[in-house]
Amino acid sequence: MTSVRTVASTLPSIRVAAELARQELLRRELAECQLLAGIWCHGFTVAQLRSIRATLPPTARLVVAKNSDVAAAVAGTRWEAVRPFASGMNAWLFVRSDEIPPALRPYRDFQKEWKLQLNDFTGAVFEGRLYGPDDFAQLEAMPTRVQSYQYLLGCLQMPAVSVLAALRARQEAMAQPSPAEEPAPAADK
Repeated sequence: MTSVRTVASTLPSIRVAAELARQELLRRELAECQLLAGIWCHGFTVAQLRSIRATLPPTARLVVAKNSDVAAAVAGTRWEAVRPFASGMNAWLFVRSDEIPPALRPYRDFQKEWKLQLNDFTGAVFEGRLYGPDDFAQLEAMPTRVQSYQYLLGCLQMPAVSVLAALRARQEAMAQPSPAEEPAPAADK
């Protein structure tokens, strides 16, 4: 007959199970993620975190998670480069679209509103590249998808517009009579 102690020792503890569940939730967030950014959130209140979350676009999610859980969730994935930033008081911004600047802008606005210049981004991973705190200007200046499409459409339309303008100018030049072909004015009697 097995004792209660034997059964209890073979089952994972509640803490381990909770830790594994948190890591699994983070892995699910990472599966759909395009950008993962750390935000130093030392001294944030719950109300401040709620106000940040309320202003984020629907494709972004702010999660406060233990750094050990984040480090375990990113281990062996394309997000592993973010591990050096998994220290201190962090909140993690998961962006599930390639619209990066609109996802980062609400936090920048929050920083200006609350005058929290020290609570900045600690680092991010986007398309397998690690961005440090000083590199966020590149991410924030990226064109949105709509801007990229507008630029591409403009590039595709320019040759056609140029050809049409040249044809139209040629047609107008041919339609105007030359000075030699103009009829002579009728003589008055």
